[in-house]
Amino acid sequence: MPAVVVNTHAGHELDAISDAVDEVNALKVQIWDSQSEFDSTKDKTTFRQYETACDRVKNFYKEQHEKQTVAFNIKARTEFKSRKRARMGIWQAMEMLNTLVDDSDPDTELSQIEHLLQTAEAIRHDGKPEWMQVTGLIHDLGKLLYLFGSEGQWDVVGDTFVVGCAFSDKNIYPGTFSGNPDFHDAVYSTKYGIYEPNCGLDNVMVSWGHDEYLYNVVKDQSSLPAEGLAMIRYHSFYPWHREGAYTHLMNEKDHAALEAARAFNPYDLYSKSDEPCDIEKLRPYYQDLIAKFFPSEIDW
Repeated sequence: MPAVVVNTHAGHELDAISDAVDEVNALKVQIWDSQSEFDSTKDKTTFRQYETACDRVKNFYKEQHEKQTVAFNIKARTEFKSRKRARMGIWQAMEMLNTLVDDSDPDTELSQIEHLLQTAEAIRHDGKPEWMQVTGLIHDLGKLLYLFGSEGQWDVVGDTFVVGCAFSDKNIYPGTFSGNPDFHDAVYSTKYGIYEPNCGLDNVMVSWGHDEYLYNVVKDQSSLPAEGLAMIRYHSFYPWHREGAYTHLMNEKDHAALEAARAFNPYDLYSKSDEPCDIEKLRPYYQDLIAKFFPSEIDW
């Protein structure tokens, strides 16, 4: 496996941005899925108010919205296919992701591995199937992209959106897209852009980040069902699964993916707790679970 040099300060900055983005999304969410029980006692009003989100989040989205172009997304997908970044097992990848937190900072949030375990445990608590538990366990492993040489934070985390057609006004901070060169393009700025009506989301480019990266890693290297793959691929696609944007690009298959993304969302947003997981106690259960859906090592 190629050596990866970890900058703990930069990793902590990514972790902080990711947490702040989640807090903003938690405030905007409408809990529609009455079947999620674990979060029934959580006080949603304790999350930070959307309109007073910190400047760091607003600045992050400005950069992301200006740089996620069609040209960049084609380049990112080409580069993904052109090289192998590492070969390792799922639990090893979880431990690598954990290096994104600066352990020397006493005020740091819970580690990445604890967020993954808390998500999986919430799903397990509600009696969901094993494939959904393991999906929750791995859903953020695409953030390893930051350690493998991303261009910044903007192409790893944050809400995702379609490129190649008009940017939806249902995206967060939609005014910041005016700095994206595609915003002024004669084709990319139209409703359908480079796509056909109801062409299906498999045939459009959703902005490159940890969702799309992990989906491409696991889709041919696991036995996860289509619903699990949709949860991974679209869990940050908030303008679609929460705000109802981009329905003009959907086909019949995408409706099942939408249901899956919506079912997963409460576990992603509201499973975070101040109480840390007992990692070593949970490890045997989840290692056995991983083995049911993944080989001992996969290519990253």
